[in-house]
Amino acid sequence: MMSMSPRPELLSPAGSPSHLDYAFAYGADAVYAGLPRYSLRVRKGGFDAASLATGIATAHDLGKRFYLAVNLMPHGAKLRTFVDDIGALVALGPDALIMADPGLIMLVRERWPELPIHLSVQANTVNAAAVRFWAAQGVERVILSRELSLDEIAAIREACPDTELEVFVHGALCIAYSGRCLLSGYFNHRDANQGVCTNACRWRYRLGEVGGAEPEFVLEEGERPGEYMPVFEDEQGTYIMNSRDLRAVEHVARLIEIGIDCLKIEGRTKSDYYVARTAQVYRQAIDDALAGRAFRVDLLEALEGLANRGYTEGFYRRHGADPALQNYDCGASRNQRQLFVGEVLAVRDGWAEVAVRNRFARGDQLELMSPGGNHPFRLEALSDREGAPLEVAPGAGWTVRVRLPEGVVPGARALLTRAV
Repeated sequence: MMSMSPRPELLSPAGSPSHLDYAFAYGADAVYAGLPRYSLRVRKGGFDAASLATGIATAHDLGKRFYLAVNLMPHGAKLRTFVDDIGALVALGPDALIMADPGLIMLVRERWPELPIHLSVQANTVNAAAVRFWAAQGVERVILSRELSLDEIAAIREACPDTELEVFVHGALCIAYSGRCLLSGYFNHRDANQGVCTNACRWRYRLGEVGGAEPEFVLEEGERPGEYMPVFEDEQGTYIMNSRDLRAVEHVARLIEIGIDCLKIEGRTKSDYYVARTAQVYRQAIDDALAGRAFRVDLLEALEGLANRGYTEGFYRRHGADPALQNYDCGASRNQRQLFVGEVLAVRDGWAEVAVRNRFARGDQLELMSPGGNHPFRLEALSDREGAPLEVAPGAGWTVRVRLPEGVVPGARALLTRAV
C-alpha cells in the first residue's frame, strides 16, 4: 500500500453564506471567502461584515477553518484605507488571510504580526526559491501556481519541507498565468487583478489575415467588427484561447503522497450544487487515497454532472500540442450528464418538498444527493404543495412535492439532480 502523508485539508469556495453551509455539510475542512473591495470576486459579493462574522463563528463551532481572501493587487486609492478597513475583519478571527500584493502583506505583518498569511495563487509561485523567499517574509502557506506539473510540485515540497503548500485541484483556468490576463481590462476597463474579469478569453473570435510585405494574422471579436488585434506567437504558441476547466481528482492520491497540505477547489461564483458536489467528490477521493483504496472512475463521472467547459488535467501532466486541451467550440459552461433541478426543503411521510431550480418531470431519472450518500431513482409521483398530482415541475419559482424511494430519509442540505 502506498505510504500516505497526514490527511490534507479540503478547501472549498464560499461565495455566499449558503455556499459555506453546503461546503461543510458535504465534507470540506475549510472555506475561503472575501469582501468585494479587497478580493477578486467583486461581481458577486455574497458576504458583508455581519455575515462574515456569522460564517467565521459557524466554521469554528464545527471545528472547521475560514480563510479571508484579500488577494487583489490594489491601486493607490485602496491602499489609503486598507489597514482601517481590514482591521474590523481581522477582529472577527479568520484563520488566515489569503494575500498576493507584497505591499499589503507588509502592512499586515507590521500591524498584526501573529496573523497567518497564505500567499495567493495570484503571486504565481513556481519554484522553491520563491517559496523560501515568502516564508522568510512570514508567510505560513504558499498556494502554488496552477502552471506546475506534479514532478515540479514534488521538487518544491522536497526543497521546502517546513512551509505549507496548497494547490488547486478543480475549477476554471485562466488563459494567462492566474489573474495576469489583460484582455478584460483592454476591452471593458474591468481589470482581472481588481476582481472584475469579464472572461474575455472565452468570447468568440475570428482569425483573419491582413496584407502587406509581411502579412500578419489578426483576431476580430464577434461584437467588435473592424477592430483588429495582432496575433503574436512564440515557441509556446498563442495566448488567446478558451481553456477547459481543471479536474484533477485522479491525481489526489499522488498529491497526498507528495505531501501537499491543502487541496483547493475554485468557484466562488458557482452554485450551491457545484460547491456540494465538488466537496463530496474530492472528500471521497481523499478518504479513498488515505485508506489505500483504488481510484474510483465514478468520481470522474460525478463531476461530469457539473456545468463545465470540458475538463483537462491542466499542467499536472505535460502533454504535447493536443487541441483537446482547449475548447474551441463554445465559451459557455454546459451540463454534460446531470442537471441540478431542486433543493430539498423538508421531508415528511416519504415526500420531499422541493424548491425547483430547473425543469423535471414524472418518469425522469433523478438522483437524491445528500451528505449521507446519493440515491438514484425514477420519479414515479409528483405533486404541488397541496397534493394535487403534477406531470411536470416547470422550473425556478415553483415548490413541489416529490415521492422519495422507500426507506430513504435524507438529512439537511439534500439536492436533486436529473440525468441529461
